[in-house]
Amino acid sequence: MLGRAWPWPLEILFALALGALQTLAYVDTSVWWLQLACIGLLAARASRASPRGAAALGAAFGTAWVAAGTWWLYISMHRYGGLPAWMAAAAVLGLAALLSLYLAAALAAFARWRSGRPLADALLFAAVWLLAELARGVLFTGFPWVASGYAQLDGPLAAWAPWVGVYGMGALAAFAAALLALRPERALGGWLRGMLLPLLIVLAPWLAGVPEFTRPTGTLSVTLLQGNIPQDQKFEITHQAAALEWHVQALGAATGDLVIAPETAIPFLPQQMPEGLWSGLEQRFGQGTTAALIGVPLGDEREGYTNSAAGFAAGQPPYRYDKQHLVPFGEFIPPLFRWFTELMNIPLGDFNRGPLVAPSFVVKGERIGPNICYEDLFGEELAARFADAASAPTLLANLSNIGWFGETIAVAQHLNISRLRSLELQRPMLRATNTGATVVIDHHGVVTHALAPHTRGVLVATAQGRAGNTPFAAWASRLGLWPLFVLALAVLIWAARRKARP
Repeated sequence: MLGRAWPWPLEILFALALGALQTLAYVDTSVWWLQLACIGLLAARASRASPRGAAALGAAFGTAWVAAGTWWLYISMHRYGGLPAWMAAAAVLGLAALLSLYLAAALAAFARWRSGRPLADALLFAAVWLLAELARGVLFTGFPWVASGYAQLDGPLAAWAPWVGVYGMGALAAFAAALLALRPERALGGWLRGMLLPLLIVLAPWLAGVPEFTRPTGTLSVTLLQGNIPQDQKFEITHQAAALEWHVQALGAATGDLVIAPETAIPFLPQQMPEGLWSGLEQRFGQGTTAALIGVPLGDEREGYTNSAAGFAAGQPPYRYDKQHLVPFGEFIPPLFRWFTELMNIPLGDFNRGPLVAPSFVVKGERIGPNICYEDLFGEELAARFADAASAPTLLANLSNIGWFGETIAVAQHLNISRLRSLELQRPMLRATNTGATVVIDHHGVVTHALAPHTRGVLVATAQGRAGNTPFAAWASRLGLWPLFVLALAVLIWAARRKARP
């Protein structure tokens, strides 16, 4: 069936279905194989298409992939932003179609320079797939949500995470899927022999076991707050008092080594807070045995504002972390798009950026590396803090508010993103969120303690710090994603030169 030509409307519908279907693996990562099947079928159809036809398949697959994986953006724009339903839906679809152009270009290159040899073509497919994902994850501030490697979080390719990171995992998934799908018209025995060695190489870390690249340091007792404040109440003056009171009471009642309140848990600047509140928090945690890390906006009109985490601990000056990777349309307005943000009734701001390599918050000898909201989507940026292993974080802390997206798959997706960061860097992740998922993740990416999402509660847990660098942390901290880009480009050039030979 795959070898026959189909009418183009059927080809496009098939690609759309594949792109949407494989996004199930981003929520239920036990079906990681489903993504491999969908990518393999896409590779098979693209191998029988012209460059223009392959580009159309890539555009269809990519549009369905991003739209099905990020449809919850509609909620923030329509329910909370006040955009008409049709406009919010069109904005999500338009974003997906725009981002699909990277995959369209990648599959056009694959169709143009494939050789008809399964192994060589699988390498080429993986290279162009990787280039498309890198482009989507980096250009125009990047939007790598539902990068393909996240679907492999609980599959055998997860063993590659501390070596090559999420993009490398995605390239290996594309290689394995294409190798399985691009079989020549020959006997089954020859096909299996041709696949055996490449697949063994892909599965080698899983078969051998992942080394412990890091070693334990100390243990912290932590308290994580989940206020579950509805997003339509968070910035409403009539509801803010109750939300503020709950967080302040929970902070005051916390014991142990560290308490963390989520992103904008206190949605006021310190100078806007009730008199004595901020100084009282500073005094309470600056003199006691419990340290605090609190999500709060900071700054003033003259210096500008930041989305920040403020830390207080005995024996050290107040700590401040300013979010570095800001959200387009939410925390800064891209050039030429102010008209769009003015259509929405959302409290937006042009925030200042913090430094890429931020200092850690030290608690009982453990170095806490904060990140806010979707900053944990950019593993290479977190890895930049690991260039000096002696000062690298021993734990990571994500302060988030996914309340903008309601009770949707965004919560589960973001949890899996954090889990993969723990695998890449072999560091525990402490997640304090407004609506979920508030959890503790160990250095193997396993959730050890959790609160139920969309409930109000306090999570008391322990977490063990880790020291030492994974291979991914070692090279990404110094070179960013350039090694992956250069490797993929080299394969593409090799394939093009080979195809050009007489």
